[in-house]
Amino acid sequence: MMKDNQTAFETALFARAAAIEVLLRQILDAPLLSGEIARPERLMAAMRHGVLNGGKRLRPFLVMESAALFSADGEAALRVAAALECVHCYSLIHDDLPAMDDDDLRRGQPTVHKAFDEATAILAGDALLTLAFDIIADDATALPAERRAALVLALARAAAPAAWSAARRSTSRPSASGRMRPASSGCRR
Repeated sequence: MMKDNQTAFETALFARAAAIEVLLRQILDAPLLSGEIARPERLMAAMRHGVLNGGKRLRPFLVMESAALFSADGEAALRVAAALECVHCYSLIHDDLPAMDDDDLRRGQPTVHKAFDEATAILAGDALLTLAFDIIADDATALPAERRAALVLALARAAAPAAWSAARRSTSRPSASGRMRPASSGCRR
């Protein structure tokens, strides 16, 4: 039910965000999957900290709404949206690291490298990026195999090193020590 001060857009955004949150929690809380070697608890806790800490979930919303426009499978779209959110959270975890923006807080909570440590934050971010491809490639993403492969390829190319470094250069400037710092224009991802 929509609150008096809430728009239809906000209602839809919150509903999609809740659905993504449920799926991400299920994925991150799942027991060891077939073919996985381990799910170290500290690493999984850091991944959960980086992903399940709020946020608007705008990227997943756009994926799910776009899929709905074309009457695409809602559950498959939800999984693709979750994968995209994993990539986004990976980028935030790495962006917060001391070698990048050196942020202490994200969404009012300690960043992953502050809540755990820098090495664990790097590994959590890397694991989330890998998990994104796993989510799309998995048979649970009920799309034909060739479509899942095309989505994996598209995501890999969109998340390629050139894309990240170009985005980083456009929002950062080197400090006196050579470290990249946010540009004075206030542009932030």
